Amino acid sequence: MFTELMPLLRKRGLIFTISLVEDGIIRATVLPQKASDTDDKAVTTPLAITGTAEELDRDLPQQLVEFVGAHLQLQSTLASAKAQIDAAAKAVREEARKKSSKPSTATASATPTAPASPVTRESRPEPEPSLFATADQGHEPTTQYEEEEGEEEECRMSE
Repeated sequence: MFTELMPLLRKRGLIFTISLVEDGIIRATVLPQKASDTDDKAVTTPLAITGTAEELDRDLPQQLVEFVGAHLQLQSTLASAKAQIDAAAKAVREEARKKSSKPSTATASATPTAPASPVTRESRPEPEPSLFATADQGHEPTTQYEEEEGEEEECRMSE
């Protein structure tokens, strides 16, 4: 029985309890302990087997072999997944660091600079009309309503 527990015992401590449940019925429990604070709860899942003394003598060793195998596989899977996640996170950080450092150098060298052409009054774009435009801005003052010759408009306020 202890031979079957040795592979798991090398990785972590185990608590092994045996108790009498009823007359002739025994419960054997194997509780793996955390090897470190970062261990997942799944690696501390206990095994509890209940049966007569004869049943435990016959079946407990095989149950322990399966239990230890499952725990070792779980530890291996968790370690592999953690390593893959760490590698992926590192790659993402590296790529983000490269992207953040490239724009400052890439935009300076990749953007061609056009020679400055002189801006003349004819090629200058028309400015947007403004309510506060003045004649000295190059525009003649305009009125929205121009009177026709000889006619005067009368403006009355209604009461």
